[in-house]
Amino acid sequence: MKLDILSAGAAQGVVRALEPALAERGAGGLEGAFGAVGAMREKLLAGTPCDVLILTERIIRELAEGGHVVSETIAPLGRVRTGIAVRRGDGKPAIGDRDALRAALAAADAVYFPDPERATAGIHFARVLRTLGLHDELAPRLRTFPNGATAMHELAGSAAARPIGCTQASEILYTEGAELVGPLPAEFELATVYAVAVCRGARHPELARDFVALLAGAESRELRAKGGFEA
Repeated sequence: MKLDILSAGAAQGVVRALEPALAERGAGGLEGAFGAVGAMREKLLAGTPCDVLILTERIIRELAEGGHVVSETIAPLGRVRTGIAVRRGDGKPAIGDRDALRAALAAADAVYFPDPERATAGIHFARVLRTLGLHDELAPRLRTFPNGATAMHELAGSAAARPIGCTQASEILYTEGAELVGPLPAEFELATVYAVAVCRGARHPELARDFVALLAGAESRELRAKGGFEA
């Protein structure tokens, strides 16, 4: 019996780390699709099998109103800040204010981030680039991917001399070879609250409820914190 999960990329590291505990509860593993929040919402609405849904709390509650998830099972996972990343071993640039962030981005020869149309962090970062007046200047250097995890994997293996990236802190922390520089400056801060819930059409509702309790409960609090989820 496998649990079907549709999840924002921000939670992928934590979910995968809990697979052994899920197996102890009788599951034969999980079938997980991880990606941009908008893309996962589209999959659910298109009828993709789903036992457990992990998205932003706002969208989870909207889907509950539409009868797609069981409202009483909604549980918050914490907030994740959007951060700047570099390839592990590269120097960490100053990013503490608008001018420092602009200088760090302008100096990069490749900029990695998730889908600027459907990914929460990607949409936000594209706005930041425009606010800084850098979007057009950096256009030839922008490298976008379906989700932040893929963007960070590509950053980690980049052959560029001075690559830099931006996505949810959780996706940076769980990518080997990528390193979190820090959150975006306060002026540009994005802190996204994520939640988990059981889908209305879950094929394994009891196991799904057990996993929601595990993921959102005290047993995994430290794991969530390590993965960038703040209380």
